[in-house]
Amino acid sequence: MTGILDSGALIALENDDRPMWRRLKAALQAEDPPRTHGGIVAQVWRGGTGRQARLAGALQSVDIVPLDAALGRRSGVLLARSGLTDAIDAALAALADHGDQIITSDPDDLAMLAAATNRRIDIVPV
Repeated sequence: MTGILDSGALIALENDDRPMWRRLKAALQAEDPPRTHGGIVAQVWRGGTGRQARLAGALQSVDIVPLDAALGRRSGVLLARSGLTDAIDAALAALADHGDQIITSDPDDLAMLAAATNRRIDIVPV
C-alpha cells in the first residue's frame, strides 16, 4: 500500500503538519516511499534559497514520476470516465495501484477519479 501525495499533502509537509510527517516517516520505515508526479511538484514548488527548505527535504524522500505520454493517456481516459477536467488530479489517480492510498486535500474529486480507475484506492483527507 503506497501513499500517493497530492499538492495538499506536500503543502502539509511544508507547513510542518505533524500527522503528515508521521505518515512520511512510517512509509519510509516500511521501505515504501510515497509517490507523486512532476505536475504536483509544479503546483507547490516556488523555489528560492531557503524559502521551501522543509518541502525540498520532504521531496527527497518521495518517488516523483514523470508526467509522460503514457501517464497522460491513462489520465485522459480517467477524465473521460469521470466527467472531470483536472488533468493533474487525474494523473495522480492514474498513478495509484490497487490498495494504494491517495493523501489529498481534495477528497471529493479524487474519490471520483479513483472510482473511475476500477481499482480499490483509499482516499485519505489531509
